[in-house]
Amino acid sequence: MQKRASISIGCIQLAMLATVFAALTLVSSVYAQSTPPPPQPDQTAPDSGGPGADSGAIALPKKKAPEEAPPPAPAAPKIKNPEGMPSASLRIEVPEVTVDAGVILEKTGQFVPNLKPGNFRVYEDGVEQKISGFKRVEAPITALLLCEFAANSYYKINDMRNAAFSFAQQMRPQDNVALMTFDMKTQIVSDFTQDKQQILQSIDSLRIPGFSETNLFDAVYEGLDRLDRVEGHKYLIVIASGRDSSSKLTLDKILKKVKSTRDVTIFTISTGGAIRAMTEGGGGMRGSIRDLDNLQADNEMKTFASLTGGKWYSFRFMAELPDIFSSINQSIRPKYQLIYRPINAKQDGTYRKLRVELVDEEGKPLQIQDEKHKPLKYDVIARDGYRARQEVE
Repeated sequence: MQKRASISIGCIQLAMLATVFAALTLVSSVYAQSTPPPPQPDQTAPDSGGPGADSGAIALPKKKAPEEAPPPAPAAPKIKNPEGMPSASLRIEVPEVTVDAGVILEKTGQFVPNLKPGNFRVYEDGVEQKISGFKRVEAPITALLLCEFAANSYYKINDMRNAAFSFAQQMRPQDNVALMTFDMKTQIVSDFTQDKQQILQSIDSLRIPGFSETNLFDAVYEGLDRLDRVEGHKYLIVIASGRDSSSKLTLDKILKKVKSTRDVTIFTISTGGAIRAMTEGGGGMRGSIRDLDNLQADNEMKTFASLTGGKWYSFRFMAELPDIFSSINQSIRPKYQLIYRPINAKQDGTYRKLRVELVDEEGKPLQIQDEKHKPLKYDVIARDGYRARQEVE
């Protein structure tokens, strides 16, 4: 009995201990939930100095928030051409005009040197232009020798051969010259070459002409077309009587062609001067008609030259020819090159008339004197005008 009683008492004690432990655990949990946490130190930095909670006596400036990067620029929109259409570009060209001006003394044919940009005035359709470029140039020439070779007069053929020989004799090594003849049609006797002997031999081969017709207008047209394919400034040397018998082109059409051709200067030498001097004024209807035809021929040759800034010559004696071609050489090799941008910038294909004048420092017409202070007459050789480009060119 006693043994059972002691076991019972021990069980009761264990149960009481378990109850006490559970009670203590519950009280501890309730106390932990009801007790507030200890205060934490302030970690916030002051705005502009002064000690913080844990920073001691060091002043910590307030950190600025990092600036946000600007948003990226929007991408350029991609535009696609319609199918089958290529990309197009716009090009605007500012027109620029180059005028070659020779200043030649009338008496000696000598070139007048040492002129300055201020000595020149350029007028386009009567309006003065501002010269933006100026220089003196002297370069080899590119020339087409166009000779009348027709069975109408031995004297004219002889004049033509002698004049052509005189021109070829004054060729320089870098010159580029071609020879073309005409009667009722044109014929290329020698293509462009720098061989002086080849040109001389080609002239010497002109012995027996074919036809008596002289289609001057057609020949000048073909000569200009041929020169138009050559780059740079060119010269057309026309040695002919000036009479036209049966050209397909009219005078108006050939003059239009001359005006519209760029970078070509025409020099004309009329043949048959000696025979004309012996027959002019002979009287009678036939003689009067012949004299009028000769005057008209001279006028046409003068017009071809003047429209392009060239010069017309006529001669009676062979001894005059060296001086004529010496004058041509002195006028076409040295020159003043004037460049300007026209005030009328329209590219409308219209013909613009040009005029070049020489003035002194006061703007008055330039006076040239010799060593004895005698006035000297001079010619300003420049083309009469040009045709503006078309916008579609």
